Amino acid sequence: MPSTMRRRLAGSLLLLALPAAAAAQRPDLAALDRYIEQARTAWDVPGLAVAIVKDGRVVLAKGYGVREVGKPQPVDEHTLFAIASNSKAFTAAALATLVDAGKLGWDDRVRDHLPWFQLYDRYVTDELRIRDLLSHRSGLGTFSGDILWWGAPFSAEEVVRRTRYLPQAGPFRASYHYNNLMFIAAGEVVRTASGQSWPAYVRQHLLAPLGMDETVLSVDSLVLRRNVASPHKRVFPRDAAAGAAGVNRPLPWHDWDAMAAAGGIISSASDMAKWLDLQLRGGILPSGDTVFRPRQQLTMWTVHTPIAVSPASAELYPSMHFRGYGLGWSLHDYQGRKIVSHGGAYDGMYSQVLLVPEERLGVVVLTNSMTGIASGLANRIADAYLEVAAKDWSTILLERERASDQRERERRAAVVRQTVANTRPSLPLASYAGTYGGPLYGNVTVAQENGRLVLRMAGGTDLVADLSHLQFDTFRVEWRREYAWFESGIAQFVLAPNGDVSELKLDIPNQDIFFQELELKRRPPD
Repeated sequence: MPSTMRRRLAGSLLLLALPAAAAAQRPDLAALDRYIEQARTAWDVPGLAVAIVKDGRVVLAKGYGVREVGKPQPVDEHTLFAIASNSKAFTAAALATLVDAGKLGWDDRVRDHLPWFQLYDRYVTDELRIRDLLSHRSGLGTFSGDILWWGAPFSAEEVVRRTRYLPQAGPFRASYHYNNLMFIAAGEVVRTASGQSWPAYVRQHLLAPLGMDETVLSVDSLVLRRNVASPHKRVFPRDAAAGAAGVNRPLPWHDWDAMAAAGGIISSASDMAKWLDLQLRGGILPSGDTVFRPRQQLTMWTVHTPIAVSPASAELYPSMHFRGYGLGWSLHDYQGRKIVSHGGAYDGMYSQVLLVPEERLGVVVLTNSMTGIASGLANRIADAYLEVAAKDWSTILLERERASDQRERERRAAVVRQTVANTRPSLPLASYAGTYGGPLYGNVTVAQENGRLVLRMAGGTDLVADLSHLQFDTFRVEWRREYAWFESGIAQFVLAPNGDVSELKLDIPNQDIFFQELELKRRPPD
């Protein structure tokens, strides 16, 4: 048998090498295999990969579907996907190794390592500790500031430096708000404490000891890899009826280098199985070598920030009594067990990691779609090993997602809907052209080109849009490229009392990249 074929079949045949008694104690993997493929079809996901680790063994590592819609190349356990925010646990682990080495402490002040660090409040700036960076309790809003790294020209350090302009959203250490920028700051702490860049340190101290040779830490590295999945977005025609299915459309890979410490790792099911095994062994390799001490894992798996169990969560998970966030990990209880998990959402790829430490069980699901199928599959696999009543998580979550997607489509359509007909701009188009900016983001430009207005975001990035008149001094924003998180929106020009344009406000409806955070005051001409 050719070596490439042996490699592809290794995951699906691995169970056959186990003793019969051990196999008999395990769930019906053939039934799980069928369920995964049926769910993939129902969700219309082009491709996904799954790995299951149980009792120190990889019992399943397999791909399903194709790497890119319309092309025949199959997904296997070695296909690369973005794991996005599942990278946060790697950053927490990197800091754990530095704690073990005596180079920092969990309760070090961030400014001990980043003297230039600054937030919205002087006390918070001085008091913020390393563990605060990793537990979403800084007081910054959920996803606030993501526009600084997504599609912007700033380095990781520059993103963190600009964080001081973001407003407070909740009480420091008394509220949970999921914020990526604090993990970017954690990556900068890794750099200053170790003397190595975050990618170099993670590769040397985490990936190399684990033998995660397939994993890369930048989109730029994908040019050297052949077995790579393509991101996809579900696209709906503008006039699509309610309930329309939409179609999968491939997207180019998007550069996440500036926020690598929060979400930049690209890996395979095969490599992620090694990561799951390390977690279930408390930071100790099968060889007995220590990557990080078990006491550090206990710290990472301890709730630092409580999260309310919402009515929707209580309905979906009746056995859940608590939720919280540790250091790079989400925590809750389920069916009497502690669950350690995390999701990941990249432009066109969602993923899920789920660990049940008491059962020595780990699951990872990587997908090339922006759907919730990964959570459904992880839950179904966990149920099978916990020997609880089978629940059709795929169908349950698919129904909820379709309803949520419809509400989101309606919300986005309402933003760009014309409500007053037959209006004209207050000024000639040339009067709206100019430079607009503020301290958080810098400048954007509006220019008149070929009889219409064109918007260009900071730094000469590919965020370019044509502006067409909607009503009064509001224009519809139509991006020249397709993006994963958003489509069209509006640009509103605010007039000063003297009739001149004084400010530009952007509303690009989506759930992550908040253009409305930008303060874009009209700059005087040079």
